[in-house]
Amino acid sequence: MSNETPASESWNVTGKAEQNLFTDNKAPIFKDNSGPVTINNYGLEGKNSLAGNPFVPPQPREGGLIGRETELDRLHELLQTKKNVCVVSGMGGVGKTELVRNYATSDDCKAHFSGGVFYVDARSRENIAAEIVAVTQYHFQAQIEDSLSDTQKVTQCWEAWKTQTEAVLLILDDVSGLAKNFKQYLPPTDLGKLRLLITSRDTPDPRIAEELPLEVLLPGAAVALLALIIGEERVAREISAAERLCEELGYLPLALELVGYYLEDEDYQSLSLSAMGDKLKEKVKHPALSPEEVPMAIKATRGVQAAFDLSWDELTPEAKYLACVLGSFASAAIHWVFVKGIYENLQGESFSEDHLKDKWLKSLRKLHLVLTVETDIYDLHPLIRDYLAEQFKKHPQHSEIKQAFCDLFLIVASNVEQSNTLAEFNLIEPHLKKMIDWCKGNEDPQFALSLHQLAFLYNSQGKYNEAEPLYLRSLSILEKQLGENHPFVASSLNNLAELYNSQGKYNEAEPLFLRSLSIWKKELGEDHPDVAGSLNNLADLYRKQGKYNEAEFLMARSLSIREKQLGENHPDVAQSLNNLAELYHSQGKYNEAEPLYRRSLSIKEKQLGENHPLFATSINNLALLYDSQGKYNEAEPLYLRSLAIREKQLGENHPDVANSLNGLAELYRNQGKYNEAEFLMARSLSIREKQLGENHPLFATSLNNLALLYKSQGKYNEAEPLYLRSLSIWEKQLGEDHPDVAASLNNLANLYCDQGKYNEAEPLYRRSLSIWEKQLGENYPHVASGLNGLAELYRNQGKYNEAKPLYLRSLSIDKKIYGEDHPEIATDLNNLALLYNDQGNYAEAKKLSQRALIIRQQKLGDHHPQTQNALLATKMLDVQILMDCDTQTLLGLLEVLTQQANVPSLDTETMLIMLEIIAIYPQPLQSLRKTLHG
Repeated sequence: MSNETPASESWNVTGKAEQNLFTDNKAPIFKDNSGPVTINNYGLEGKNSLAGNPFVPPQPREGGLIGRETELDRLHELLQTKKNVCVVSGMGGVGKTELVRNYATSDDCKAHFSGGVFYVDARSRENIAAEIVAVTQYHFQAQIEDSLSDTQKVTQCWEAWKTQTEAVLLILDDVSGLAKNFKQYLPPTDLGKLRLLITSRDTPDPRIAEELPLEVLLPGAAVALLALIIGEERVAREISAAERLCEELGYLPLALELVGYYLEDEDYQSLSLSAMGDKLKEKVKHPALSPEEVPMAIKATRGVQAAFDLSWDELTPEAKYLACVLGSFASAAIHWVFVKGIYENLQGESFSEDHLKDKWLKSLRKLHLVLTVETDIYDLHPLIRDYLAEQFKKHPQHSEIKQAFCDLFLIVASNVEQSNTLAEFNLIEPHLKKMIDWCKGNEDPQFALSLHQLAFLYNSQGKYNEAEPLYLRSLSILEKQLGENHPFVASSLNNLAELYNSQGKYNEAEPLFLRSLSIWKKELGEDHPDVAGSLNNLADLYRKQGKYNEAEFLMARSLSIREKQLGENHPDVAQSLNNLAELYHSQGKYNEAEPLYRRSLSIKEKQLGENHPLFATSINNLALLYDSQGKYNEAEPLYLRSLAIREKQLGENHPDVANSLNGLAELYRNQGKYNEAEFLMARSLSIREKQLGENHPLFATSLNNLALLYKSQGKYNEAEPLYLRSLSIWEKQLGEDHPDVAASLNNLANLYCDQGKYNEAEPLYRRSLSIWEKQLGENYPHVASGLNGLAELYRNQGKYNEAKPLYLRSLSIDKKIYGEDHPEIATDLNNLALLYNDQGNYAEAKKLSQRALIIRQQKLGDHHPQTQNALLATKMLDVQILMDCDTQTLLGLLEVLTQQANVPSLDTETMLIMLEIIAIYPQPLQSLRKTLHG
């Protein structure tokens, strides 16, 4: 049971030091690795990429479009109206896709849309926005800002298309939930040369889109389609039977195609159409309706059902069995490895794949019941999926297949890992959810462990609402089946507590951690390594609450147990050292932290090797320490080395790589290397969006840090939407009263304060402060930061009486937490000095500024930027006292002197030199002041 505290994400709060608010999720304490299937065997990587344009429309069916000539012409007309969106609507199986594919290859389309045609199969795409972005990036080689929301990205895409000089057609085939899922992405009316062609079962809003409703085929066209598949001569011999056959199928293209391929099979070449019609009549009989009374829509539905039945009857028992197995899956793509896994569970050692794929799957594909997505990944038409699901329910081995499905995905859930990509997870998630739904009454401990592992993955993805009920259900089963004092129950309690800890629900987390700790002590003994891990996790909770004394005691105890039980060079000892160092780091005890970080680093290098990801984490943490101290030259090579290891060992798109990029970017931001910082932050943001999703808290952190970069550059318009979006994510994922939401509010308030938008800033500061006080207590470091921010607001407004008590309270809180000589104390003293300076109390300001300078020199060194700023403030106050002038007057005089001396810029170093000279020879400045001000 190990706990690794990684490089923390950093926040910058005006007037206060950076706050470390984020840590990586801990590994689950137990994990079942039994079973033959792991999601690393899905074969998702190494796909062949399409050469050239990846958005080329698929070729239509051979033989051309039958019976849709009028609709084809009408579609061409609608695409030339003032509205830039056209929707082909209609029921499933009516031929919408075939119509647009034929149009895309028609002469009319090629002539009118000379700029090209782009095609996206939207049915298999959950994120339509991402597809629009991909097409735009491909066509224009454009860069779309990763920091934007989906809606903002699409808006940026539409802006790019406005520059298009030739007409272009973008096809989005089979969009579901047109009003709900796509309305937010609709293009503006002035889109220019781009036209959007959508197929959907939904009816569009006539105010914003043209509609071409597609009905079933006319009788003559239906017969022609049948003739195209089975041959004109065969139809001509039995034209009346062919017409009746088409009527029985409701003139629905999908039904006609299925029956046509049935008749085309070599075993049925001699079957008369009349006999085929009789088969269909038996399938579509309904006692309540005579044939002439059946409405066409119902007839079409029954027709496709009858076609399914005929295809089903054609299958061998083995192929039907395979079809039922496929019908057990959720509505998503199906990887062949899962099908094999179910068969292995059902047949054991007797299972052979010899005929499963080459014979039985081939027969399903021959009858067009199964679609091939790519190698070893298959899908089903929605109507066919529904049909196979019904056949599965009626199969005599329904229960056995269902159990095999659940057994398989229990193993998959137990093996799913945080390192798996979203693409991998998205392929299995629908099937996992189906397994969970089917196992509602299951109270087996193995099922509980699978729920627990899946909950852990949701937790790591920031999907806390999905994780909590799974953790709770797992805990309930384990308590009931194993007893309330079983170590597995302790593990479940611990990880539920970790979830609440991640959400800032510290009051809910603490009793769970304490109960978990109590069980382990009782069952395993007080010196067991799992007890050490539990102590460490509780200590982390206390650290987040600012209870540093309690946290230090528990961490020291945890370290002692691990050294005793595991030896001084065990990796878990290294982790304990790292966590204790992190505690000292957050307290500003840099001298105590560094040797612990170094010892942790040495153990990992020795035990794990210098290329291990955990070794990279230790390097990154040491770099953070040096970064905090302003030792940028020492920090940079460590960040770079950590990044190189992670890229090599984990891949360039791993979330830990994003962490390293973010740390290095923050270093460059602190150094004023904004271009380098922005490039790294953008890459970190892109990785997190891809791997974790755009609603993950760490993605919000990347948005926040990029906003901070823009704020540092004075790019307030670019910073504000990023702050707002990150705030929205945190509120949604963590709740409106989470401490991280408060930090986000505080940062947005800082931005408004810098812009002089004091009325907008004040309520944000107050809400932020209220959350921190409520969630963390009145004596927490973040509360001191919030008080400082609000005090700064009042000072900038000249409300000195309101500002002073806030500054003093902030100083009092920090003294209780950090003592008298912490860099935070220096920040508090500096801000209070600014207040006295604004009030003209230069002597008192000088005392506070001098104290702040001494602390920073001792703790940060002479060359740290904060130390240099403190030195500058002290020197300026010396001259202000000497000349009895305010800060603005002094700065104005220095600017004039700079111009007279032809000094390129008034930077910190130049000002310090000038102030030193003026303190010794004040007469020239006094003369200049009289000349300028009289």
